[in-house]
Amino acid sequence: MSAVPSDEVFEVPAAPPLHLVRGSAPGLFWYLTEPTRCALDVSEFVATRSMLRGAPSGDGHPVLVFPGLGAADSSTVMLRRFLSGLGYQVNPWGLGRNIGPTRKAVDGMHALVKKVSDAYGGPVSIVGWSLGGIFAREMGRDHPHRVRQVITLGSPYNMSDPVQSRAMPAFALFSRLHIPKDEFPPLESTRPPIPVPATSIYSKTDGIVSWESCVEEPGPHKENVQVSSSHLGYGFNSSVLWVVADRLAQAEGTWAPFAAPPGMARLYPRAA
Repeated sequence: MSAVPSDEVFEVPAAPPLHLVRGSAPGLFWYLTEPTRCALDVSEFVATRSMLRGAPSGDGHPVLVFPGLGAADSSTVMLRRFLSGLGYQVNPWGLGRNIGPTRKAVDGMHALVKKVSDAYGGPVSIVGWSLGGIFAREMGRDHPHRVRQVITLGSPYNMSDPVQSRAMPAFALFSRLHIPKDEFPPLESTRPPIPVPATSIYSKTDGIVSWESCVEEPGPHKENVQVSSSHLGYGFNSSVLWVVADRLAQAEGTWAPFAAPPGMARLYPRAA
C-alpha cells in the first residue's frame, strides 16, 4: 500500500515520458481574479439549476468527495448536494481540513474507502478537487477493486516542478505535519497507468495550478476534459458538474469518453 503523494514537493525528472510540455505557474491575471471568477461560477450555477436537473443520473452507487488543500467538507456541500439529488449515496471525506498528507489523512482515506465500499457492498467512485484529486488517484491505485472510477477537478497530479502551483507556500506551511518525504510515491509520469477509469477535468484559466500538470495522455479508460472555470469554482461550475454527472452515470464495467450533449459543445473547448 503506497503513501499518498504531495502536490507540491517533487523532484524534476530528467526526461518525462509524456509528450506534454510542462507549464509554469498560471499568469498573475488569472491568479488575482480567482475570487471574482469563483463568484461568477457560483452565480452561473444558480442561474442554470433548471438545466442541471436534466443531468444524467446513474445507479445510485456510493461516491466519495475529497476537498482541496486548505479546504474542508464545507467547500464541497454544493457539489455533494447536486450528486445526492441525482440519487447517489454521497459521502464527505470527514477528515477535517485538508492540510496535506498528514498521517491522519493518509490512514483515514484508506480506512474510509474500505468502510464505504464494505457498507454498500461494491466499489465507490471518488471525486477529488485539487489536492483531493491527487489523493483520490492514490486511492484508485491502492484499492482498484474498491474504487469504481476517479474524477479529478483541477488536480495537479502530473506536476513535475513545484513552480507549477501557486499553492506551494500554503502547502509548505503545513509540511512539518506531513508524512516523511520518503513515503511519498514516485512521480506520476514514472508510474504505470492508473488501474481504474480516470477523468481529469481542467481549465486553462485556472489561476492556482498549471493546467498542463492536471492532464495526462489519453488512453483506455483515461481522458482529459477541458472546461472554462476558476480553480476555486470547480465545485460550482455548471459545465464541471455536468461532466461529473455524466461520468458517474456510466454503468459499472463500461466506459466511453465524454461527449458534450447537443447544445452544450461550446462549454467544452478542446485542448491544444
